[in-house]
Amino acid sequence: MAAHYPIRAGIPDSRLAYLTVGWDILLTAAKNAIKGKVLDENFLMSVATIGTFFIAQYAEGVAVMLFYQVGELFQSHAVAKSRRSIAGLMAIRPEYANIERGEELVKQSPDEIKVGQIIVIKPGEKIPLDAVVVDGFSAVDISALTGEALPKDVSPDSQLISGCINLSGVLTARVTKEYGESTVNKILDLVENATAKKSQSERFITKFARIYTPAVVVIAAVLAVAPPLVLQQSFDIWVYRALTFLVVSCPCALVISIPLSFFGGIGGASRKGILIKGGNYLEALAKTEIMVFDKTGTLTKGVFAVQRIHAEGMPEAALLELAAYAESFSSHPISLSLKNAYGSELLSGKVTRAEEIAGFGVSATVDGKEVFAGNTKLMQKLKIPYKDESDGTVVHVAVDKKYAGYIVIADELKDDAIQAVRQLKDSAKQTVMLTGDNERAAQKAAVLMLSALGITTMWAAIFADVGVTILAVLNAFRALVFK
Repeated sequence: MAAHYPIRAGIPDSRLAYLTVGWDILLTAAKNAIKGKVLDENFLMSVATIGTFFIAQYAEGVAVMLFYQVGELFQSHAVAKSRRSIAGLMAIRPEYANIERGEELVKQSPDEIKVGQIIVIKPGEKIPLDAVVVDGFSAVDISALTGEALPKDVSPDSQLISGCINLSGVLTARVTKEYGESTVNKILDLVENATAKKSQSERFITKFARIYTPAVVVIAAVLAVAPPLVLQQSFDIWVYRALTFLVVSCPCALVISIPLSFFGGIGGASRKGILIKGGNYLEALAKTEIMVFDKTGTLTKGVFAVQRIHAEGMPEAALLELAAYAESFSSHPISLSLKNAYGSELLSGKVTRAEEIAGFGVSATVDGKEVFAGNTKLMQKLKIPYKDESDGTVVHVAVDKKYAGYIVIADELKDDAIQAVRQLKDSAKQTVMLTGDNERAAQKAAVLMLSALGITTMWAAIFADVGVTILAVLNAFRALVFK
């Protein structure tokens, strides 16, 4: 028996409600049709819901469009949240570059600076462009780009990477790359355009949708016309079924869900400081069997603490006190660890002179004594014999040009690193540590990782000079990201 759908009261109200919730879908479908992109989810939703008005199912047409818009709202919220995560990386984008004009420093947009121009980077400022140091000594915070917790000491002829932060001395540098080719700009472009690199699943869904959508339209048309002609039934019921078929078969969830999941994954990773080059790499991560970790700042906290004190000719507490006062004016992570280990309040007046020797350490007059605290290069520069029996970062101390001992500073394991590596091992993943520390530090870390994390293999990149280590890590990072 043929079904009949009587004309109901309140048609103007239904049309108004329909246009209120669905006008943008109708507009998008019309625009796509003009561009030749007719068969998409907007077209299917428009045809299906407009069709309900021809069979007097006004409430159903409004409800279907409303539910669809609710789904679109949740999708937009997820996309916006991921975009905000990615936008958080913009904190590393430099806002200006200082150039000298006569006796003054003038701020200029980084994208206006040409290769070969001289720029000045003051303490606390971001390095705006890739450059080479012409004059000055300083420590540079490279953690935003490499995750390395310890600052990099730079001097004339040292390479500067854009996006890092100058910590101490004033640097004069010659620009080697324009902003568009700079490291920081390439990283930002990499993450912003990560979704352009489609995964295999996304490519398959895109191709499938091109076949699926036309097929759905053809089947719906056949369903609306063929049964009434063959079975001699009313067109009303079969048109209704065809419209229902269009709504149920709308591929929006199929087409949107997979790209959205990858986009959300990339955005969520960027919020955690992880740069993913595209959906294809995120998909490959699921098939990864070996996980390689950096040590400092990744498996460890990147917060250094005093582990051991070796004093010569004085108590250990006295050596720590002299080192803490000598480093009292500095904000370097090593200086902070010495002051934290000392624990007591640093009294004003005990330090009458203080000087930072960029790349080497500090020199200060404490209670009338000339105190030097720094690395092995400082001891070599002063021609003071020293001991180097450590397995971590070492601060050597000399008092009145005589060696007074050394203080060993080391990092600690992250609690969540232990949990993460154990979960990977439970998932039958092999975990590997790759470190640029010296041999003794790497061996100590290996024992610690083996016992606490269960890492089965360790690769140690051993270099004679810390500067070479940092440069090698940066080159490896750049080769991996920009190949």
